[in-house]
Amino acid sequence: MRDTLMAEPVEAEQSRGGDFAADIAALETQFDAIRYMKKITQAFGFQAFLVCVVPAFDAEKLSSAAILSNMPADLVNTYDSISMLKHSTGIRRLRETTTPFQLTLEDWEKESSRLPQTNGYITQLREHGILQANYFPVHDADGSRATVIWMGKRADLPMSALMELQMIAIHVYNRLTEIGSFWKGAPVALSEREIQCLNWTAAGKTSSEIAGILGLSEHTVNHYLNHVSKKLDAVNRTQAVVKAMKKGYIS
Repeated sequence: MRDTLMAEPVEAEQSRGGDFAADIAALETQFDAIRYMKKITQAFGFQAFLVCVVPAFDAEKLSSAAILSNMPADLVNTYDSISMLKHSTGIRRLRETTTPFQLTLEDWEKESSRLPQTNGYITQLREHGILQANYFPVHDADGSRATVIWMGKRADLPMSALMELQMIAIHVYNRLTEIGSFWKGAPVALSEREIQCLNWTAAGKTSSEIAGILGLSEHTVNHYLNHVSKKLDAVNRTQAVVKAMKKGYIS
């Protein structure tokens, strides 16, 4: 009797984001959102993420448009110092399309060939293992446009994974608007450390106690609290805590 060759069943791509709709709906603060996005970034094999509004044409700094991010600080500083925002292919495409797209290191190198000052930035991207970026345009109920970007090593993700990331991007951005972690026209991005210091301050801890908890110097804790007070336009750390609670940064 002739043997029959049977193809082994191909397993469907498993969700890497789990029950993302329920997980995102449960987020209560910006700190929760940062932790969630870090988990998703790792699950899909990326190095960093950025949630930002699509900058206005006269905007000069990416940092002023950022809502949520764990991008290396030196990358953001270099990006802003060379006014990359004005020449960015990614930002230009975000203004022209609502469809997800991808850019690679080769695309950025083409930019650098026209702009020699960006060579150092390209080198930094390589050092951080960021060889491509996946852009997912989103918008709020009023139509204000933004994007969720995942960055990392080159990877050809299956369509199912890209579709899942698109849905996660939509839900995360919608949740951020719901918890009030930023306001239209003047987004305020707080770092993970700033949020941690605010949380412990809200719990009644002194700078010295927070330093011990986080493994920082008291001087560094005071720096974070002073910086976040300026960001929130607060006269002192007590008012900063109150404003942070109202905005949904901490609970």
